[in-house]
Amino acid sequence: MELKDELVRGTAWNGAIRVFAARTTALVGEMQRRHDTYPTATAALGRTATAAAMMGAMLKGEEKLTVQVKGDGPIGQIVVDATASGQVRGYADFPHVHLPSNPQGKLDVAGAVGHTGYLHVTKDLGLKEPYRGSIPLISGELAEDFTYYFASSEQTPSAVGLGVLVDTDNSVLHAGGFIVQVMPGIEEEQLVRLEKAIAGMPHVTALLDQGEDAVGILKFLVGDDLTIHETIEPVFECFCSRERVERTLVSLGREELRKLIDEDGHAEVKCHFCNEDYRFEASELEEILKKATL
Repeated sequence: MELKDELVRGTAWNGAIRVFAARTTALVGEMQRRHDTYPTATAALGRTATAAAMMGAMLKGEEKLTVQVKGDGPIGQIVVDATASGQVRGYADFPHVHLPSNPQGKLDVAGAVGHTGYLHVTKDLGLKEPYRGSIPLISGELAEDFTYYFASSEQTPSAVGLGVLVDTDNSVLHAGGFIVQVMPGIEEEQLVRLEKAIAGMPHVTALLDQGEDAVGILKFLVGDDLTIHETIEPVFECFCSRERVERTLVSLGREELRKLIDEDGHAEVKCHFCNEDYRFEASELEEILKKATL
């Protein structure tokens, strides 16, 4: 039986560290199917989506965030949205990217993303202005980049691990990750212990391949002194709908809508995030035109 995806949030060592871990195999597999990503692109998009899902779990209520990875590699821009309740959607500009393996024999995510560029995080916290954080990419492998983001933009020393394993038929075998964050007041001895645990940590996908769940991943890092505060299932879910697309068409204005009707006879809109197609025939556009005010 295929295991469900899961995301856990917790604390360890008497509150000295905050921990997150996720198995996102089904989520990343759904993205692969929807966008027909090639293996290296699957890994890059999957790592970003896994990190975004765990960052979403740091939010509350209706809060949400958007992660943008803009490097100079062939995949172009990667964009992922995530909510506090585990809804995730995302895309890469150029999904048909696959490169030769890197010197370690792994998928060359850094080659696809690029080594020069930026990682942007925008959080909608329900305030007047959204929070925005940005850092230059330091490796393009993404786990290191997210680690640097937390230290630089959020002043939270963190360790991030991300992994996606793709089969020979391009399907996603395993995907997941962890984020460990050091809280103020951590003891030096605990810090040393954590650093050693991270250095000796097996690869995330190796642990998933052995049947470990999200809690099992965390126990490799912190042992049994672990308190789980929440478990959710991260799922691919897009917020697009025919009604939303219709509102977008209304916003084009009467002149643009009339041009669509007269020149094309229809309108086709594809959602970047889920690849869903929405087609409106001329008769439907005439009705939409009546709603346009300008």
